[in-house]
Amino acid sequence: MRRRYSRGAVLLAWSCAGVAAASSLRVVGDGMPEPLAPGGNAARGRALVVARESANCVLCHAVPDPAVRFSGNVGPSLAGVGTRLNAAQLRLRVADNLRVNPDTVMPSYYKADGLDRVAANYAGKPILAAQEVEDLVAWLATLR
Repeated sequence: MRRRYSRGAVLLAWSCAGVAAASSLRVVGDGMPEPLAPGGNAARGRALVVARESANCVLCHAVPDPAVRFSGNVGPSLAGVGTRLNAAQLRLRVADNLRVNPDTVMPSYYKADGLDRVAANYAGKPILAAQEVEDLVAWLATLR
């Protein structure tokens, strides 16, 4: 008999796996050279960016996508970000932007320890799974 798992159980498993990995992120210069998971998928990354759920990038960033009707202007526009930053730099900014800019309002989507003012349901857990971070990096890298 095949087991069925709820989305919550799967996310909890991803989150728990991410907590162990997040504490050992290797940063070189202003980037994270090693992927957190194999093979990022740009289509899944785009879906995360435009969805107003876990990543919610469009809340703060303008996105060069005609399907996105409303986006924020708190953070820099994502237009051309794949030209300005390489994959390692993009990965660090998504996973733990506090290392790049200690004054940022952008959440650290993968770092889970040592954070202040974290909602109770996110305490000790990353916002995004390792694969989701890599999917975002894959999509952001296409923005040239």
